Amino acid sequence: MSQTYFAGIDAGSTYVKVALMDEDKSLVAFDQHPTGIDADGTSQKMITAMVDANGIQLDQIHKIIATGYSRRNISLAQDTVTEIKAHAHGAAWAAPDGIDIRTVIDIGGQDSKVIVLDEDNEIVNFAMNDKCAAGTGRFLESLARVLELDISELGPLSLQSTMPLNINSTCVVFAESEVVSLVARKKKREDIAAGIHHSLAKRIAAMARKAGARAEIILTGGGGRNAGIADALDEALLMDIHVPEHPQLNGAIGAALLAQYTDEQPAQRACAV
Repeated sequence: MSQTYFAGIDAGSTYVKVALMDEDKSLVAFDQHPTGIDADGTSQKMITAMVDANGIQLDQIHKIIATGYSRRNISLAQDTVTEIKAHAHGAAWAAPDGIDIRTVIDIGGQDSKVIVLDEDNEIVNFAMNDKCAAGTGRFLESLARVLELDISELGPLSLQSTMPLNINSTCVVFAESEVVSLVARKKKREDIAAGIHHSLAKRIAAMARKAGARAEIILTGGGGRNAGIADALDEALLMDIHVPEHPQLNGAIGAALLAQYTDEQPAQRACAV
């Protein structure tokens, strides 16, 4: 009998992420690409390339669930789930051994979210920042450009700082002016970078405290790939920040897990009758 697979597609505003998992809940393959103007077409190309590269037939994927900003536009998906639900399920799977995750902090390119979970991994509360760039990856990208750095360089540089500088503005436009001023005053770039990360962390930490965040915390999304954010959040919240192996895939992994779970439900109910 051929192997059965389940896929999750996280169609975000910036990137489309795809996770392919088998019946044992093992991550078989994954990919991510810029969303572009056609999230549906991008996701179809990614799934096709993924099955071809792994010698899998498309009909071996029993169910595909989409999540994210463009989830309703993904024609391959049989169902959709909210980002909140997908990230909650992905976090439990990605948690380090022996760690029970109680809070998910997801920092994406266009929004950030905090999800608080109970002992049964059920969602207790959540908060989102989707109207202001100051608490998102876009904040870092904008300020990295002012420092003439790639976004990938910003986090490692911030960890070299011994005296982080204050970036007081929560608005990206005003924060850019602050950074320009600091550069003109010949302040060290690593201290400016650290100040940028601490500014973002303060905003996220305030949202997390308002939502009732509690240990243990996992950091997902593109922000999870930035060691400077994890370090700044650890300091702002005074809690350990755990980062999974594939932080940017958390929503897609959660969607794939939910695809398997919902696919199994009819059979389980039939057995119970």
